[in-house]
Amino acid sequence: MKRDYQKRNPKEYNNFRGWLQWITCTLVYGTYFRIAYNLKVEGRENVPKKGFCIIASNHTSAIDPFLIIHAVQRHVAYMAKVELFKNRVARFFLDMLGAFAVDRAKLSVSTIKTVLGLKQTNWCLGIFPQGTREKEGNLDNVNKGFASFAKTLKCDILPVAITGMTKDQRKIFKSQMKVKIGKPIPYNDNIEEMISIWSKTIVELSEGKR
Repeated sequence: MKRDYQKRNPKEYNNFRGWLQWITCTLVYGTYFRIAYNLKVEGRENVPKKGFCIIASNHTSAIDPFLIIHAVQRHVAYMAKVELFKNRVARFFLDMLGAFAVDRAKLSVSTIKTVLGLKQTNWCLGIFPQGTREKEGNLDNVNKGFASFAKTLKCDILPVAITGMTKDQRKIFKSQMKVKIGKPIPYNDNIEEMISIWSKTIVELSEGKR
């Protein structure tokens, strides 16, 4: 029977996947990018030590999830477009690292149940509000989904900005990558307000690049 990767049981977010995330994102990717690209993390003190939150970041490269998990030092379950799960190799690593599929055209009941179940664990939810990779500083096409989840789940949004990650910026031993973490944005019933605050915060964290 074909597995539905949009649906995950909270029990799957266990110590095994937690350690696998740490090895992959911090020991491997974190170490490599600190050495090769002088990766710096700012604002780590803003990350809640415990409790559920939504980590919402700009999206400029395919390795953003690895860097964010390393930066926040929390276990994060990322939403990944369902098309990625069609590739066997990608599907294996996404599955092992705790990611789950989302149909960007239509949010499924399975995805919603996965998010609700995730709140029962010690993991956070990772979302790229723009849905796809964009040029650094471009905050067009922000999807309302992350703010809707924050309202429904009554959880804060942790804004994270990544700079220096695009292919033309990455020059080994010469460039400077940064992951900047802002203060949590409290949830409220006004979705548009949360989106506006997030967007402004990302611009500020990205040193005003727009």
